[in-house]
Amino acid sequence: MKRLVRLFVLLGLLSWFTLPALGQGCAMCNAVAKSTPREGQRVLLVPPIGMMVFGFGFALRYGKKRDREQDRDVNRIV
Repeated sequence: MKRLVRLFVLLGLLSWFTLPALGQGCAMCNAVAKSTPREGQRVLLVPPIGMMVFGFGFALRYGKKRDREQDRDVNRIV
């Protein structure tokens, strides 16, 4: 029960701190991004794509490590 309360508090805090990010889709930001040349638009894509690739690679690495540890634990029991 205590873990559930902590989870809801954490989710509430995270959602509270992400509210300013909703303003990132404003019309002025969109107009400025569209008015940049193609080369500039490509440069603007580098950080989000890099973070996505890093996150996906980290998730795969963690999953493989977890699987190896579970296989090792199962082999110890048997």
